Amino acid sequence: MNWRKWNNIIHRDLGYFLVGLTVIYAISGVAANHLRQWDSNFITEKKTFTLKNISADAPVDLALVDNILAQTGETGKYKSHFRPTTWRLQIFLENGVVDVNMNTGQAVFEHKRRRPVLREFNFLHLNQAGKVWTWAADIYAVGLFLLAVTGLFVLKGKNGLKGRGKWFVIAGIAIPVVFLILYFY
Repeated sequence: MNWRKWNNIIHRDLGYFLVGLTVIYAISGVAANHLRQWDSNFITEKKTFTLKNISADAPVDLALVDNILAQTGETGKYKSHFRPTTWRLQIFLENGVVDVNMNTGQAVFEHKRRRPVLREFNFLHLNQAGKVWTWAADIYAVGLFLLAVTGLFVLKGKNGLKGRGKWFVIAGIAIPVVFLILYFY
């Protein structure tokens, strides 16, 4: 068996083997690129309420907190509260935060819940698991390197590396090089 046949077998089988991780890293990579636009780990929902019988002069105690929670209908487990200014009160629940303007009686409940699937993809992509997943990610990176190198030699002739393939390789290398030159210099 010649080297090109082995190259193609390795490229094919490695490609099949890495497809699951490639999908995970591709999807979470796009999500990570847009962290400034949206939170890919959590879905945030906000509800606004107008509270009655609320005064900035009222002492903040559990009775006031219970009154506010009763008016908003929020039933999450109470954790704590904090009054950062004389006119603002924050009530922390296990499922979110109620932010109250004591002057106007306006309250905003911000609830965060985990975004299914994408949060787990991000967990793997950003290696939040640590040591064990570092090995898996390193093996995946080596696998991608081998996939790229063997991919150079799958085709031969006018469609291969000596033909039109070289132009794609040059473009694929030039794009990040030009970007880095423009960005840093």
